[in-house]
Order: sequence, then C-alpha cells, then structure tokens
Amino acid sequence: MIKKLLNNIFGYKEKQEYNFILPNVSNNIPETEFDKEDTTTVSSNLQSNIEYLRAKYNMLINSDVKIKEFNIPIKTKKVPAFLLYIDGMVNEDSINDFVLEPIFLRNSIRMNETNQNSNQTRYIKFNLENFLFSSLIPQNSIKKESEFKEIISMVNSGFCALFVETLESAICIESKGFKGRSIAEPVTEAVVKGSHEGFVENIRTNTSLLRKIINNEKLIIEEISVGSISKTKVAICYMKDIANDDLVAETKYRVNNLEIDYLLSSGQLEQFIKDNKITAFPQTISTERPDKTCNYLLLGRVVILVNGSPFSIILPAVLVDFLTSPEDSNLNYHYANFLRFLRLLALIAALFMPGLYIAITMYHHELIPSELLFAIIAAREAIPFPIFFEIIIMEVSFELLQEASIRVPSSFSTTVRNNWSINTRRCCSFCKYCKPYSYYNCSFCRNICFCYT
Repeated sequence: MIKKLLNNIFGYKEKQEYNFILPNVSNNIPETEFDKEDTTTVSSNLQSNIEYLRAKYNMLINSDVKIKEFNIPIKTKKVPAFLLYIDGMVNEDSINDFVLEPIFLRNSIRMNETNQNSNQTRYIKFNLENFLFSSLIPQNSIKKESEFKEIISMVNSGFCALFVETLESAICIESKGFKGRSIAEPVTEAVVKGSHEGFVENIRTNTSLLRKIINNEKLIIEEISVGSISKTKVAICYMKDIANDDLVAETKYRVNNLEIDYLLSSGQLEQFIKDNKITAFPQTISTERPDKTCNYLLLGRVVILVNGSPFSIILPAVLVDFLTSPEDSNLNYHYANFLRFLRLLALIAALFMPGLYIAITMYHHELIPSELLFAIIAAREAIPFPIFFEIIIMEVSFELLQEASIRVPSSFSTTVRNNWSINTRRCCSFCKYCKPYSYYNCSFCRNICFCYT
C-alpha cells in the first residue's frame, strides 16, 4: 500500500497529449563549417588564419583569448607574425623571455654575422621555419602543428601558438602559467604514521607524485581525452609485466568508448565504467593518497587519474580493500591484523545490529535478561513510536547530521551552535523543577537540555 501511494505521488507517467506546439523546423538544416569536425589546416596567408581563429574563438565577445601581432625583422624584410594564447592560462613572462626575446635576439646576432661575412653567406638559402624553430629550442617544449584541431587543443591546455606569414604550420610553445592548489595533507584519509602528501587537481602533478614513489620505468601512464566538449584528460596507470593485460585492455576499452559530452570528476567516471550500476556496494576504490595508490599499482591494479579531480580510481576492488588502512603497513603486523579484525566487527555490527535489535526487542523477549527487559520497557513507556520507526529515524538522523556537517558553512554552524547554547541555558535557569537548586543536578534538565552536555 505504501509503495502504491509513493508511486502515485512521485511516479512518472508519460502523457499521450501535450498542450504545447512545436515550431515547424526542417530536419534538413545545412551543416555549417564549424559544426563539422575541424580538419582545416594552417594557411600560408596570415590574415586568413587570423580570421579563422577569431571566428573559432568568438573573439568579438571572448575577452580572455588574445592575438598579439608583430613583425619579425629578417635581414632587410619584416615578416608579419602573431601569437595566440589564452590570458590566465599562460605565463606572460615566459612568453616574453623564451619566445619573443630569442627570436629578435638571435635575428640581431645573425644580422651582424651576415654583415661581417657578406661574401660567404650570399649564396646560403635561408629557411624561415628552421630559423624560428632553432631560435625557440631553449624553450621547454615546442612542436610543429599544421592542423587547427591540434593547435586549438594545445592552446586550450596552456600553450601559445606562433603563426608566421608564408608558413603552413604553427609552432606551439609550452607556456603554462595557470595557478593550482599546492600539495597538502589528505583531508579524507589522515594517518599518524605515513605520508602526508595528497593528490591535487592537476593531473601532471599527480602523475609526478606516482613517479616519485615508484622509481621504475615499468610504470606506464597513458593519456586519453574523454568528453566531446570538455576533452578532459584521463590518465590510465599500471605496472607493465605486473598488471593483468586483460584488465588493462578492459579498462582502456571502457574509457575509450564513453560517448559523453563532458567529464568533470573521477566520481562521474567511476559511475560510467563500473559493472553493475544498480547495486549500492562500491566496486572501485577512490583515494587521494599517492602512497596507497602506488601500493595497489605494485599489486597489479589499474589506476585512473582525472584532470581536475584530487581522487584516483583503483580497480577492481574486493571486500578486504575496504577493511585496510594506509597506516597498516607502518604498524606491527599483529596490531595491524587486530585493527582489521575490529573493522570487520564494526562492519558486521553496522549491518546487522539494527535488525537484530528490532528482532529481539519486538519478537524474542526471552533472549533479554529480565532486569534489562524491565529497563527497556520503562524507558519506552512514554515513547509513542514503535521500535522499527525509531531505528529508521535514527538512521536518517545520522545521514542528516553527516550531510549538515558537510554542506552547512562553518561560520553559520558556529553561530547557530552558540545561539542554541545561550537559549538552552536561559531555559534551564528558569526551570521550575530546579529553581532552588543548580540546574546541573536536575534530572529534568539533564534529559531535555543540550547545555548540560
């Protein structure tokens, strides 16, 4: 009956007729140039490249995408060029010191050498592309790209792109400068003995933490882009010759075949790739500790890192994994096994104690000692709810307290707690049962007032 009532209230029934009218839109809408997959290559005409990029980035309304135009003096000529970058994602000092300055400085040195040895350099053919590429060699990472799809992808990730007149390719230069959270202690998995480093939101920092702990060339880190819109970087990590090849292949297959628009966190990816999407039991391990992640890597597991998320996904997971702690490896094995046994007892108690309590107190009173049974009956004499309903309220209250402790701002919760304490103390001071005495000694106040505790 309750199920039928809830279904009538919250159930969804598809309507056969609707009151709104759809406009007459033709299905044969011509696909525009920018709706197709971008396969355009860089043109030798600099102005056409500028117009294409301005249209691609909507630069009439976009304020953070910058195009810096300048002229490169080559011998007696000035070659037009421009830099494309996103403000806030690049380090402008790096662009000035390692991109613009080497080009102009190397060119001035070459001009002096040419003037001194004019007879020797008269017949040397000048290659503009090789000259620019060799001028930027001191930079950390440079790459030639001829397709706009790859260029735009690199610019979106913090590179700057150099376009020069007469060249049919762009030089992408690494100049990342966006800010990120520094490495700090894990919040959800604190330990006394063990590492105090935790993952951050930058995927490259997270992979470096794994490399720092596992100093071995067999650690494989493969990057995959997930999401047709967000193109989120996902790293699949495993130990070669240790991890099962079928497990690695299955992980790559599931991640590569995700047809989604965007991916923002590792929790979303965990929901997409797990086996049974109906069960409430976890099938993967989520952790923000690099040492715990490396431990599972060395055991043959596969780890997935998502850019923008400080949690790694370890798969597959078994029941014993949820009863262990990263601190167990730093303790004596006797004490560590004792702690695992306590966690197992706590798991059994959390699963079966509410049902066992209901069964004994409602249907099997003979299992309870007489004195304890009389105490339970006396305590429940003034309670109008059955035991089953009390257990449900208790479970829901625990979830509400956990949700409130996470969602409510700390400043707001502190103010509410202080005001509640003041109000309860004022109530106790005027209690008619303990007016001649201290309210701390009043049994009535101890039962109803939170300020006693």
